[in-house]
Amino acid sequence: MLPVPEPLSDQELLARARDIAGLTLGELGARVGVEVPSESMRGKGVAGQILEKALGATAGSRSEPDFVDLGIELKTIPLDARGKPKESTFVCSISLATMADTDWEGSTVLKKLSNVLFVPVEAASETPLRNRRVGRSYLWAPDQEEETLLRTDWERLADTIARGDVERITGHLGQVLQVRPKAPHGRSRRRAPDEEGAVQWTMPRGFYLRPAFTGAVLARLRAVD
Repeated sequence: MLPVPEPLSDQELLARARDIAGLTLGELGARVGVEVPSESMRGKGVAGQILEKALGATAGSRSEPDFVDLGIELKTIPLDARGKPKESTFVCSISLATMADTDWEGSTVLKKLSNVLFVPVEAASETPLRNRRVGRSYLWAPDQEEETLLRTDWERLADTIARGDVERITGHLGQVLQVRPKAPHGRSRRRAPDEEGAVQWTMPRGFYLRPAFTGAVLARLRAVD
């Protein structure tokens, strides 16, 4: 099966994404050679993997936007039965050891969120994973108000990490952006500075968008579509 080439423009990407709206993950997985497990717990991340292949994403595991030449990140948004985002949206892993030397303009969060293709996917628990349908996609770039919210949260969280207070960060911090553990199991550890500038070992963490924020973004995009 030949890989899908990366689209040449944002409009070509959007057209591809909208052409697959209404297909189930099972149907789309069969097109790109990805098997969809019957149980949703075993299929975590499968929707994103299928969509990356179907749309021609090229970044792989690199810290670049998924569509490298276009500078566009792909984010799948699982929607509940009411059409609301069901969970926080992963943005990127956090390099805890280098946070003190990073500013907002050079941050991976800004790089990942400057241009995003949001692809909604059904996530009602009673619907088998392979039968969940892909929704209508939207291209998004944060407006001035949205970027201000993201920057304010990022700077507060980054400052807390840089001061060595990473263990004091909870999911309650941040209005639209939050920090949460990002690890395959509870034994994973990464180096980070402590309050005295020495090294401490702590769980890997990532930046996530809150569901209320992605829900508001999708509502705005639908209203002007």
